[in-house]
Amino acid sequence: MADLLLELFSEEIPARMQKGATDDLQRLVSEGLKNEALAFSNMVACVTPRRLVLHVEGLPEAQSDLREERKGPKVGAPEKAVEGFLRSVGKTLDEVEVQSSPKGDFYIATTEKKGRPTADVIGELVPSVVRNFPWPKSQRWGSSSLRWVRPLHRILCLFDGKVVPFQVEEIKSTNQTSGHRFLAPEPFAVKDFDGYAAGLRGAKVMLDREERKAAILKGALQAASAAGYDLIEDQGLIDEVAGLVEWPVVLTGKIDDAFMDVPAEVLITAMRSHQKYFSMNDKATGKLAPRFIVVANMETADQGAAIIDGNERVLRARLSDAKFFWDQDRKQKLESRLDGLKDMVFHARLGTVYDKVGRVEKLAEKCAELIGADKINTARAARLAKADLLTEMVAEFPELQGLMGRYYAIGDGEVEAVGDAVRDHYSPQGPSDRCPTAPVSVALALAEKVDILTGFWAIDEKPTGSKDPFALRRAALGSIRLILENNLRISLLELFQFAANQQMVDGHSGKRRVDYAEIADLMSFFAERMKPYFRETGVRHDLIDAVFALGGQDDLVLIVERVKALEGFLASSDGADLLALYRRAVNILGKEEKKDKVEYFGEADPALFEQDEERQLFAELADVLTRTGKAVEAEDFASALTAMSKLRGPVDAFFESVTVNAEDGKVRKNRLLLLSGIRSVLESVAVFSRIEG
Repeated sequence: MADLLLELFSEEIPARMQKGATDDLQRLVSEGLKNEALAFSNMVACVTPRRLVLHVEGLPEAQSDLREERKGPKVGAPEKAVEGFLRSVGKTLDEVEVQSSPKGDFYIATTEKKGRPTADVIGELVPSVVRNFPWPKSQRWGSSSLRWVRPLHRILCLFDGKVVPFQVEEIKSTNQTSGHRFLAPEPFAVKDFDGYAAGLRGAKVMLDREERKAAILKGALQAASAAGYDLIEDQGLIDEVAGLVEWPVVLTGKIDDAFMDVPAEVLITAMRSHQKYFSMNDKATGKLAPRFIVVANMETADQGAAIIDGNERVLRARLSDAKFFWDQDRKQKLESRLDGLKDMVFHARLGTVYDKVGRVEKLAEKCAELIGADKINTARAARLAKADLLTEMVAEFPELQGLMGRYYAIGDGEVEAVGDAVRDHYSPQGPSDRCPTAPVSVALALAEKVDILTGFWAIDEKPTGSKDPFALRRAALGSIRLILENNLRISLLELFQFAANQQMVDGHSGKRRVDYAEIADLMSFFAERMKPYFRETGVRHDLIDAVFALGGQDDLVLIVERVKALEGFLASSDGADLLALYRRAVNILGKEEKKDKVEYFGEADPALFEQDEERQLFAELADVLTRTGKAVEAEDFASALTAMSKLRGPVDAFFESVTVNAEDGKVRKNRLLLLSGIRSVLESVAVFSRIEG
């Protein structure tokens, strides 16, 4: 067995493309080897800013010899059929065999294919992979027709320690690589992966991305501690910076005091998005420290002094812009910007952002009424929530929308609750995002999401497959979190109806009001979104289906209570037994309803009972129905399910002694109505037929 080492050495690969590139390289080479019947024991891809590397272990030195048999026509078949078969396999009649089978004698052509050396296969595979590599963006350079993410300089390709000879455009394969661009630029030869990795480390290149990330985090923590501050850890930034450097060197710089009155979030965002700097907090005050951490790709004799000085000068220019935006934006009140939203299109068929503000304002008041929030503050926050979209700060840093609105609103004299709601109205934006808890913030955030959902549902712009351009799944999940994590007892259907009444869509005949029927299926979309929400807690998706199948279930808190009670009940032996009895009853009932083309529903007639088991079941059903009804009305679903478990004995006895399909049609129907009673009682909590297992 032998190893393959491949390095594609180029100018800097954008950090955002590096992870995808390693996945694509592994996939393409793995598929290529598999198509050539070449198995391997392990494959690892590595990436640095300047190189894409693949190490494949356990490859055979050559393909196995192949023997292929191809079946032809029957002996005695028409002459033209036999001739066509012989032409297709490139043989004469004397060169094929006759093979007997139960269906007769057939011509068989046997072809033996000698396995090729693996190096020859690799010499064809790698150029094909390079020429067809699926970069999100690529370029050509010079007179070459090759497209690569950045100019490709060299291809190192070794199999079993020897160069695999091939050429891609003007680039010939070699056993040469180079280290760090500035610290060790001279090429050097390698023989295997271990020597390659060791040679790079000696040439100031950390090949392992995870090692670079760990080095960056460790260096940043040490630098922050040495300065007396706490690092603001940012895993996303660590991932990105690891894709920018091959030999991380952590340095600390200073932020000018003149910029420290700008909101900390602005400074952090400016440093992070433009300069890839890490921020720190003052341990004593918890406020942003006047320092930053930069990860250089260079060791210098002056211990990075010149690098720090250069980065401080660049940062001053960046933060000067941010301070200018901050000062300019505060010269104009937030409310005065509202008219400008009339020129900002939200969606061609749903109107402008100004139109949306009007809808959300009314919907937010309704939400405030439902959850007991201050209606005046909620309406005020809804009116101001989108105004910061017209500020220079948000134009420069879109990720600060909402947050800057809060700063400007508070600066204009608005109360804290209004400012906080403006900041929070987009939240939560994901499963790890903080969920608002203040009533005004919750009311506005919920209104924002319900408006988006009802609007796009009304114009039939629903998510399809993996496509969700308007982030409607995120809006639904955010709504679910707002309701459940704040224990809000509200009717979603009522809220959707109110929201639909605010929507005006642009159709073929001009603007028209939305009919609630156009968004009536939105509740089923929420049911689907609740499944991933509960997946992490281990709640089964079929239990959610079983509760939603009852129909009219739009109180999410109550739905969760039903699901939890159902989950606990089914985990018991009583629950499992009752589920089995339910299925038996419903299966018989469903079969007879299908045959009779009628649905059996209603109360059985005691006068038609012939056996004590019927009477006992009837009496128990009446008692359980009463107790279950009271428990459900009291929202005590665990007690309702416990009451249902009392049916087990009478139902067992009924099935053991009573023939449902009696010869007398009236008796048969009466017994089917008893089964219908079992179904009705159990389905007062959930539709048990939706439960799996």
